[in-house]
Amino acid sequence: MKMSAEEISQVLKEGELEKRSDNLLQFWKRKTCVLTTDSLNIYADTQKRSKGKELKLQSIKKVDCVERTGKFVYFTIVTTDNKEIDFRCSGEENCWNAMITMALIDYQNRKAIQDFKTRQDNESASPGQQERRMARAP
Repeated sequence: MKMSAEEISQVLKEGELEKRSDNLLQFWKRKTCVLTTDSLNIYADTQKRSKGKELKLQSIKKVDCVERTGKFVYFTIVTTDNKEIDFRCSGEENCWNAMITMALIDYQNRKAIQDFKTRQDNESASPGQQERRMARAP
């Protein structure tokens, strides 16, 4: 999918999230996150953004299990390989789960439009194929 540099670098939301660790004790660790139009970037340190993880929106299947308690909103990001990543954020802050979901929907819509245009271009480039379809029609 071809996107302009402006779309790739557009920051939708920036702030702190807590991520549940994968180890046995499953502690919540505070992370600095930057949501862009094509990825969620997760950094361990607010000052040093050199070492971080990039979770591409194309690898996210859905945002699931949204639960609100008194203080936190808990949600799970499910990846295309069915890995689950748990997050929580303060209920008083902006809703990260909603922003990630909307970014994912926007990404999927842009991809679907691009795929449709590519398919249309390929069909119009091969007129012989269209003639064969017309010949088969009753």
